Amino acid sequence: MAHNWGYKSTNGPHTWAEHYAEAAGERQSPIDIQTSDVTLDPKLSSRQLTWNWPKHTVDVTNTGYCWKAHVHGEESSLEGGPLKDKYQLEQYHCHWGVNDNVGSEHLVDGKAYAAEIHFVHWNTKYGSFSEALKHGDGLAVLGVFVEVGKEHGEANNLIKALNNIRFKDETVKFNDHLELDPSKLMPANEPRSYWTYLGSLTTPPCSECVIWIVYKEPIQMSHEQLEAFRAMYCGDKEQCCAANEMAECILTNYRPCLPKGERCVRASYT
Repeated sequence: MAHNWGYKSTNGPHTWAEHYAEAAGERQSPIDIQTSDVTLDPKLSSRQLTWNWPKHTVDVTNTGYCWKAHVHGEESSLEGGPLKDKYQLEQYHCHWGVNDNVGSEHLVDGKAYAAEIHFVHWNTKYGSFSEALKHGDGLAVLGVFVEVGKEHGEANNLIKALNNIRFKDETVKFNDHLELDPSKLMPANEPRSYWTYLGSLTTPPCSECVIWIVYKEPIQMSHEQLEAFRAMYCGDKEQCCAANEMAECILTNYRPCLPKGERCVRASYT
């Protein structure tokens, strides 16, 4: 039976390695990106990393740990930069913290952002997402930091959807009246400079199959928008109504940083 992992003192990240062997590996994510230790790679041009995504999100679900958005990714692509193959967008989701000062999984020189969005892609040469998880280059994840600032226009459409999935396992479909374009949740300014390194999933089973691409420039959302993330509940509607102790909001869903070890973090050359 699968371990009921989470972010509490009884089942949080410090316990994951007891149930998922790879969580104790040497290629784990996230890490604290130390800019003084980064290698500038002239072969990594920001402009050569290209992505083509569906303009519309299919639906968004409260997983009990975060919100997760799904797309029809068959025609999508992510190529270039540190990637040797073509990758397809599978889903995107977010991690955040109890207040605006913490929440991102990756840190930069010890600094945390309020949240971090992950756009998860899989290597199409493996034929399926599940097969890609078994290989060291199976996934490519774009990480986008979120800092507190001005209201984000496209995120308002996300917030409207989240208001209808307050409880675990609830899902809202997007339609002509409520759309969400994932590309508008990316940093707006060109070139989009990034850091890249070899890492893992940041949630169990913590498979060491991810080529991480973390953008340097954050996007902004307002405090009120981030509060909508924290208003989502960990439990389903029946549980939360039956017992007050189950009515806990998702206030913290990020994994603390792991040692970088001997891994190299490279930076794109603009």
